[in-house]
Amino acid sequence: MSRTVRAAVLREIGTPMRIEQIELADPGDEELLVEIEAAGVCHSDLHYVHGGLRAPLPLVPGHEGAGRVIAAGSRTSGRIRVGDRVALLWRPNCGRCPPCISGAPVMCESAAVQAATGGLMDGSIRLADEDGPVHHLMGVSCFAEQVVVHERSVVPVPEDIPAEVAAIAGCAVITGVGVTRNVIGGCLGDPVVVMGAGGVGLAAVMGARLAGARPLIAVDIDEGRLERAARFGATATVDSRQGDVVEQVLELTGGGAAWVIEAVGRPETLQSAVQMLRPRGMVVAVGLGEAGQTVALPINDLVQRQKKVVGSLYGSSVPARDLPEIFDLYRAGELPLDELVGTRYALEDVSEALDSLASGAVGRSVIVPQGVRS
Repeated sequence: MSRTVRAAVLREIGTPMRIEQIELADPGDEELLVEIEAAGVCHSDLHYVHGGLRAPLPLVPGHEGAGRVIAAGSRTSGRIRVGDRVALLWRPNCGRCPPCISGAPVMCESAAVQAATGGLMDGSIRLADEDGPVHHLMGVSCFAEQVVVHERSVVPVPEDIPAEVAAIAGCAVITGVGVTRNVIGGCLGDPVVVMGAGGVGLAAVMGARLAGARPLIAVDIDEGRLERAARFGATATVDSRQGDVVEQVLELTGGGAAWVIEAVGRPETLQSAVQMLRPRGMVVAVGLGEAGQTVALPINDLVQRQKKVVGSLYGSSVPARDLPEIFDLYRAGELPLDELVGTRYALEDVSEALDSLASGAVGRSVIVPQGVRS
């Protein structure tokens, strides 16, 4: 059986998505049918639309979403039931492969299957049009009214958490807050720099503030984003269009940062991040670049000053543990995630939302497939 749903479909790189009626099959044995309440608009979606990252076409983008379960397959575990609210995960975990059993579920080997097939965890595809399969993005594809996802691609969401907050928590927030908790850890009194004040960067500012970073410096090229970073806890901001950004950071930190979180994903910003470090400092790269991009780093500077550069995917998180903690911090007023939510768009306006992101939208824009609320 199947149903017809409205979804944003990407058919050719570099062309606008179209809102189409496509077929969505019933959930398989271990799958869930979820009605989407909100979907965040992420730079990764933009990369796929513009061709910086590649996935099988045609494709329904969107990987940061939340909604309510309206049907379940016959062999689901019972952990998630019909009627439950859930946040969607673009990195599900099988619980059986070496990364999963070693405590690194975001590195689950099922991700390779999803990427290669444009399907779900087992490679199966639940979307179609009259010409054949329409592919899933990262096993989610939430720029749509409804989705089918594997049950291991969701985390429960309490009823009192707003849909927009739940959606952005599943990608931007868990990445930004997660990197401060799971990679940096204790940084009380240490100088921390966040490069890029988009959704992930602003979440990283919130997380670094909670961890006691000081000074906490946000770097961006947009005044509105820097103003919001200051509201979220940055003790200083640097407009990288105004003067030498490395020199400004070195002065503000008294010789260099202990940690730099690079949330932009560009070679030049990663190079600058390394230059901002004090001896034995660490750059944590969280921003994705275009496929094949590389960065040149000074070998002697790394060796003689014992600098480190590491990558962190999805905040190096354990989503089943970290998302409930994020919701608790939100309830306690420690993470002002309502203020992180930017403009709300109807599904029909998804291309406008992506264009706004490309031009420097402030906050995390969200798509509301069931209609934008006043």
